[in-house]
Amino acid sequence: MNSEDFIGSVAKRARTSAEQAADITRATLTTLAERIDGGEARDLADQLPEDLRGYAFAATETAEKFGRDVFVERVSGRAGVDVPLAEAGVRAVFDTLREAVTPGQYSDAVAQLPSKLWDLINPSAPYVERSSG
Repeated sequence: MNSEDFIGSVAKRARTSAEQAADITRATLTTLAERIDGGEARDLADQLPEDLRGYAFAATETAEKFGRDVFVERVSGRAGVDVPLAEAGVRAVFDTLREAVTPGQYSDAVAQLPSKLWDLINPSAPYVERSSG
């Protein structure tokens, strides 16, 4: 999957513009890289489109410990979107990641995330079109 397809998938799933989807994707990958171990972040980055890889690299080897609310708030702040759109965007990015990387890589990365995030990133559920009402 190339970056245009990745961003397009996020935009469709989050029901937002390609520009906002790109911001949300970068913010989600950056936040994910902070929340998982550095080696795991590098492994994930290796499977991403080239121009998205830099966002998935961790600054440190040790994962920060924070929960769902902080994860979503960081994405919201970094992407410049409200919290509901950040939540939809995080879900869309993880749904797209599930398709873009190998199943083992996806499972390894999300296994390091707290279970309270799993309502957004359900590691085993296939993408389902979500209605807004």
